Amino acid sequence: MHDTDHSTGTIDHTTPARARTDDPNGVGGRIDDTDGNDGNDGNDGNDGNDGNDNGTDGRGNGNGSSSSVGPGGGTVTPAGHAGDAASGAGRAAVPTVDDVAAAAAAASSELASTVPSTRAAWLEAVADALDARVDELVALADEESHLGTTRLTGEVARTTGQLRLFAAVLRDGAFLEVVIDHADASATPPKPELRRMLRPTGPVAVFSASNFPFAFSVAGGDTASALAAGCPVIVKAHSAHPRLSRLTAAIVVDALRSAGAPDGTFALVEGREQGTALVQHPAITAVGFTGSLAGGRALFDLASQRPAPIPFYGELGSTNPVVITAAALQGEAAADLARGLAASFTLGVGQFCTNPGLVLVPSGSGFAELVAQAASDAVAGRMLTPGIAEAYAAGTARAAGHPGVRTLLGGQTAAADFGVPTVLATTAATVLDAPEVLLEEIFGPATLVIEVADDAELHAVLAEVGGALTATVHAAPGEDITGLVSRLEPIAGRVLFGGWPTGVAVGWAQHHGGPWPATTSLHTSVGASAVRRFQRPIVYQDAPERVLPEALHEANPLRLPRRVDGVLELPAAARA
Repeated sequence: MHDTDHSTGTIDHTTPARARTDDPNGVGGRIDDTDGNDGNDGNDGNDGNDGNDNGTDGRGNGNGSSSSVGPGGGTVTPAGHAGDAASGAGRAAVPTVDDVAAAAAAASSELASTVPSTRAAWLEAVADALDARVDELVALADEESHLGTTRLTGEVARTTGQLRLFAAVLRDGAFLEVVIDHADASATPPKPELRRMLRPTGPVAVFSASNFPFAFSVAGGDTASALAAGCPVIVKAHSAHPRLSRLTAAIVVDALRSAGAPDGTFALVEGREQGTALVQHPAITAVGFTGSLAGGRALFDLASQRPAPIPFYGELGSTNPVVITAAALQGEAAADLARGLAASFTLGVGQFCTNPGLVLVPSGSGFAELVAQAASDAVAGRMLTPGIAEAYAAGTARAAGHPGVRTLLGGQTAAADFGVPTVLATTAATVLDAPEVLLEEIFGPATLVIEVADDAELHAVLAEVGGALTATVHAAPGEDITGLVSRLEPIAGRVLFGGWPTGVAVGWAQHHGGPWPATTSLHTSVGASAVRRFQRPIVYQDAPERVLPEALHEANPLRLPRRVDGVLELPAAARA
């Protein structure tokens, strides 16, 4: 979407913005992606869904001031008056980023020293508290996001399920990666005693996304995984749902306090300037971000340019290519695939980072026309913000207006804030002549069908596709696609065989990430392994046991899986 210079607060409207969303249904532990952490509307890569993210109601009130939820459970809103979490009514003194960062830093050591089972109980308490107020949360979320109560109710379940997954990760214990090598004086050279594990990095800044107001927002995956690691969290709220953010934060704070978490474990701030200040604050040790390419890159650069650079875990943008072989399009299968694609790219008004934006098919297959027919009954839907709708209209117009591109569905002007389902078609030769135009992500209900004449053209187009969260293959049963898969593996974090990418199951094996520009690192933002983003390895050499973390004690009092002198040891419960 549109680019934002977070160091100056200026906005460059010349670069197409990227936004997105997660699991459209959010039901049954599945999600679809999240939208540009801010900037999904293209006017503020770090919150600014309306182009004026000033940290209040998303309409420009507040002028960049902050709103914070402190460890005691109270909320404060901009302009210096005390207020309630849901409405922001009333005024009081506003904590600064320095205040909440200092509280997080003060809590960091205590959090790091807690045993995993204690933090697991905290996460479960937060999950229970959110579930207990699901109706209130969903009603408020629907007012601000207009995503629908069915979708949002499912998303709350996905969010609380994710919190409970990380509680299970903590109780399992393998996430600590405990390794012990005993001293060996007979080795050449002699070996000292080494005890290694992963430790929390310290306070983490989390940037909420607009398209998943629960699953990728205040109590979403970044927050859950950072707390699981033992890191205090400061969330930068998204201006697309400020009242929901305040209510969610108040619930989280109350639940953590009641469960015994120390003051400073969690806080919320609002406003673009506060987000910039968070990334630059010396107490912050890592950043989790889901949002636009432009906004994410601006914050990534800030994190890298600090006197002591910190990791920036950004999920930014993806075209999610789909390859359909000629053999897969035989008979009725072609119409079935067209219907499946139409349902996928129009789901949730296309506001998913896993939206299938590029579809490569054999020339002369007629598949693009089938997709347009299948999607013809899909109606224009209201998008998350006016800025996202404007960026979508601009993106589709840019692609559709390029020579050699046919518009098979869409093209008409939509009502304000609405996105019209669009099917575009072109040839591989046209794409290869202008990849910077036609291989750009369009965030919304649009897909581009690319006809390829042969394998050489297919491979040439795939070589131009940037890193993606997903790549999908549709082939006939038994068809040899080994070579094709080898072309897709380097560009995607998840390769699907059949099905459609708009759904991200939350579990132990999930990976939600990919090469640049899909993400800024090798790590996942969804699934059990997401906790590793907020841990760092440390080795203790010849340390007396009294100074070691309990996880490294010889007797294994925490009953953790561990590797000792090269041999994997599992506690009895894990072996059962």
